[in-house]
Amino acid sequence: MLSYRHSFHAGNFADVLKHIVLVEIIQYLQQKPKPLDYIDTHSGAGLYNLNADTANKLSEHLGGIGKLDANDYPEVSRYFELVQQCDPSGELSFYPGSPLLAKQMLRQDDKSWLTELHPKDYQHLLNNMGSDRRIRVSQEDGLKRLMGLLPPQSRRALVLIDPSYEIKTEYQQVFDAIAKGYKKFATGVYALWYPVVERARIDRLDQQFIDSGIRNIQRFELGVSADSDEKGMTSSGMYVVNPPWKLMATMEAILPRLAEAVSVDNSLHYRCQTLVAE
Repeated sequence: MLSYRHSFHAGNFADVLKHIVLVEIIQYLQQKPKPLDYIDTHSGAGLYNLNADTANKLSEHLGGIGKLDANDYPEVSRYFELVQQCDPSGELSFYPGSPLLAKQMLRQDDKSWLTELHPKDYQHLLNNMGSDRRIRVSQEDGLKRLMGLLPPQSRRALVLIDPSYEIKTEYQQVFDAIAKGYKKFATGVYALWYPVVERARIDRLDQQFIDSGIRNIQRFELGVSADSDEKGMTSSGMYVVNPPWKLMATMEAILPRLAEAVSVDNSLHYRCQTLVAE
């Protein structure tokens, strides 16, 4: 369970999609002056050295952030600005994880609750977050901790769930976590990342959400090639419960261009859909 290290995959096409959605949601929630809680159940290390052996082993960032020119996506300029702040050389040497992107956006009264189970990544996360009173970092099961954080004192929160799916039961676990969280805190924003390795698993997740009674669910997906049970992850996506009202329009505008940029088979692989209406 603890063999997965995101450093092998940092900055890939899946990170690009996940982090664009993350930044767009936080920007929207921060339009109101009231405090915001950011809850990240699978935080990782927070910052990744793309020149390290782990990243260079697969060099997945070259097929993700490495293929993109910020000038081509003005609709999501804030995402590229935050990435650049973590890589001032402009030479694609570092890439931020979700905790660091969120940290860069935190306001004075916002809070960040980060959980990472892997001992090495937990230590890296502590170092990368520094001594910031707004941020709490713990080494424990993030889905179990989530239940103790809901509802937050602020009554405004974004929950990001981003597991490795090393264990197949995680597909059920993440759905159960959102279903239970929604019962405790129905107005929160829940963002769930998923890989498309076997499309049948995602189809089952779709149906579970449709049958759950949870309202207002959108789904965004970006892929590099057609579905295949033999190629590993060909696409990845985000379910968003209670999405910002402008998120769909933004993703509809940029996903075709992102899909064209990252495709490896000269075809477009993306989805923008309302899975469950309000």
